[in-house]
Amino acid sequence: MAMTSAYDVRLFAFVRFTTGDAMSKRSKFALITWIGENVSGLQRAKTGTDKTLVKEVVQNFAKEFVTSDRRELEEDFIKSELKKAGGANYDAQTE
Repeated sequence: MAMTSAYDVRLFAFVRFTTGDAMSKRSKFALITWIGENVSGLQRAKTGTDKTLVKEVVQNFAKEFVTSDRRELEEDFIKSELKKAGGANYDAQTE
């Protein structure tokens, strides 16, 4: 039986993060599409169609990520991007 690596698959993830600043905490959601480096051209093309179906179910998210770079899956990176997409930031007022 052959093992499948992260480089051979397409995945969709809907992830909740708690973000915010000194004034407020809130949940933010990210839609992540992973396309492994070894995914065939046909499977890459199908990702757009499949994502349309995913978005029919998952409709509310602050930011969408499409990646094949594991560094873009790190929690700190995603939280930083969600913070940028989140609008007002009151952290500077508490310093």
